[in-house]
Amino acid sequence: PIDGWDKVIAVNLSGVFYGMRYQIPAMLKSGGGSIVNMASILAAVGFRNAPAYTAAKHGIIGLTQNAALEYGPQNIRINAVGPAFIKTPLLSVLDDAMMAGLAGLHPIGRLGKPEEVAELVLFLSSDKSSFVTGSYYPIDGGYLAQ
Repeated sequence: PIDGWDKVIAVNLSGVFYGMRYQIPAMLKSGGGSIVNMASILAAVGFRNAPAYTAAKHGIIGLTQNAALEYGPQNIRINAVGPAFIKTPLLSVLDDAMMAGLAGLHPIGRLGKPEEVAELVLFLSSDKSSFVTGSYYPIDGGYLAQ
């Protein structure tokens, strides 16, 4: 439904846009910084029955790349990460069979951990990634390699 489409786009794409819109001026005043946008593995592939979510996550990659081009010269690095299915409270409503099915979608044979995603975000936020901008980093247990 159209209202469902609008809500998903508002949260998952417009939310990222508005976040950057208000972060970037503060970063410019302070001399630069790093933004890490949260995309998804669905930023790179389609997924049945999730057209709005998939379109929004694809849009995050374009938005990230465009903003990196525009603000890189001003010392702002902008990247995106793309987690696969991560074991979070959001998945706690699923039964054991469904959880096993999700784990089976990943060649590594399990769901990701929030801490694993956090480590990638930490790296991209740090000076250790000072030459990294405009990129998309899946963290997916091999999901996209299939």
